[in-house]
Amino acid sequence: MTDLQRVTLASGIEIDVLDTGPKDAPTLIFLHGFPESHRTWRHQIAHLSTRFRCIAPDQRGYRGSSKPQDVASYTPDKLIGDIFQLADALGVGQFTILGHDWGGAIAWGVALLGQGTRVTRAVIANAPHPVLFPRLLWTDRQQREASQYMRAFRDTGNDALVREHGLGALLMKALNWERAPTMEEEERAALFKDWSNPDVAIAMLNWYRASPMAVPPMDAPFELPAGYQDARVPPLTIPTLVIWAMDDMALPPCNLDGMDQLVTQLTLEKVPDCGHFVPWEAPGKVNAALDRFLA
Repeated sequence: MTDLQRVTLASGIEIDVLDTGPKDAPTLIFLHGFPESHRTWRHQIAHLSTRFRCIAPDQRGYRGSSKPQDVASYTPDKLIGDIFQLADALGVGQFTILGHDWGGAIAWGVALLGQGTRVTRAVIANAPHPVLFPRLLWTDRQQREASQYMRAFRDTGNDALVREHGLGALLMKALNWERAPTMEEEERAALFKDWSNPDVAIAMLNWYRASPMAVPPMDAPFELPAGYQDARVPPLTIPTLVIWAMDDMALPPCNLDGMDQLVTQLTLEKVPDCGHFVPWEAPGKVNAALDRFLA
């Protein structure tokens, strides 16, 4: 892949971005999740960049991009705004948005806000819908249990550990995923290097801290609290591909129940025997699904 370029957004935030493929081709914007980088999508970009303009930022708080240290800089509206400002800065009018994990959460927001104007299609990989997921945290034991790590990520009592030993130390403490995914050694080494920067580590955790999502403790009742209100979002009406790895320890398949009621043009690709990091754990299957959908 080619080198990253530095882009200054209208907000003043600076983003490192991979921009490859023909500039006059249809544009795909790829958003990575926690705790990775634009390289989450390396296999897909290599596969698609002869036919599409592929834009993949290291999002705010990650690697070399701007990393303000205050929690308020990471509210979802700002993270979603970054993507529209990035498209503007690169001269992109309409685009397909693709996102995995936290990048998928932002991609849902970009798609919902931009459908019918800027955003023509959406691809979401193992990232829960903004209406379904908050409900599951209250009502579904498996999802609530799987999300307890978020409470550790939000606990500023862990910041001394993170500043001294890097993000890897907190991941070891907070995540109890049964199966370590296979990752190339050089990719793993690059991630550990990113995580060792304390400013990067705190910025990445601030994505969790700025989210309005309630993650109840395990001893709270398994029912919606009195007065609970769903996130106010319209139906998503643009063509949308949801790719779901079925062995995701953090996001079990219950997240798919009811999605067809909220996404009117839904294509669902289930990837069996695959964990959370589907873009690089099952690149062949993801690439094939993208080829079918984007054609």
